[in-house]
Amino acid sequence: MSHDIPDEQTPNLEPDYITGASIPIAPDGFKSGFVGIVGRPNVGKSTLMNHLVGQKIAITSPVAQTTRNRLRGILSTPQAQIIFVDTPGIHKPHHQLGEVLVKNAQMAINSVDVLLFVVDGTVEAGGGDRFVADLLKRAEVPVLLGINKIDQQPAKAEETAQIDQSYGTIAAEQGWVTIKFSALDGAGLDTLQSALVDRLESGPYYYPPDLVTDQPERFIMGELIREQILMLTREEVPHSVAVSIDRVEEAPDITRILATVYVERASQKGILIGKGGKMMKAIGSAARQQIQKLVMGKVYLEMFVKVQPKWRQSRIQLAELGYRVEEG
Repeated sequence: MSHDIPDEQTPNLEPDYITGASIPIAPDGFKSGFVGIVGRPNVGKSTLMNHLVGQKIAITSPVAQTTRNRLRGILSTPQAQIIFVDTPGIHKPHHQLGEVLVKNAQMAINSVDVLLFVVDGTVEAGGGDRFVADLLKRAEVPVLLGINKIDQQPAKAEETAQIDQSYGTIAAEQGWVTIKFSALDGAGLDTLQSALVDRLESGPYYYPPDLVTDQPERFIMGELIREQILMLTREEVPHSVAVSIDRVEEAPDITRILATVYVERASQKGILIGKGGKMMKAIGSAARQQIQKLVMGKVYLEMFVKVQPKWRQSRIQLAELGYRVEEG
């Protein structure tokens, strides 16, 4: 069974081959490097990266563990180029897919220049945060602890102070600097960005300055469809969904996309299609609107739902659907 899905282990081509754009020579004093965004699920890592690069490249949803692939977002300024590596939330895995996701997140810790440990500023530090902190103790690169969601912190100052102190204790134990921000409204992100650049070393442009991600457009299309499935079905069809972009036909006036949505059970297929096809129509309409922003033009989206029993438990099926343990 063959699916036209990006292979996680395919080596990246030089960015100028992908885009046709040239990579400029960096001026004196220019800094560059890779920043890994890590943390437990649902702390706002993808929202943060989207805000920093100025474009939606990572999907977000209220469902935990939305991010599955190690996604790179690129921020270029006159002084620096930061390549953000958004990772799946680190959690205790319950199936083969979960194990792949967590291994990929852990590998990202060992393959970046700076680590940004993102936590949820609306609740006190918990066991999941301490588990991530323990992993980062062994990192040989600078670590920043970022307290996200400050726009949603409690109105009572003493409650907020107690939350901040719980994370401050973790940071103090390791000598990490703490920065507060909101990935949603942008508060504090200038300070965060400056702190990250300060910790990077002098280096070249890795990508053309106008590039915001190194992922193929088809990958982003599939993720935008999956996002709408998660948003509209919530807990009914949580992580049993994978999307394959089977065909993309580009015409001057419209882009036609054929996609297959895989689920594990017939009941999930019924939920996705909905009574009289109502749910699938809603998912398709919402996804089409998002994809139109990506391609900057009209989109015709055709989707099919297919049952693939226990695909999350099978290494072979995971590989066919693009989920493989990455090599560094």
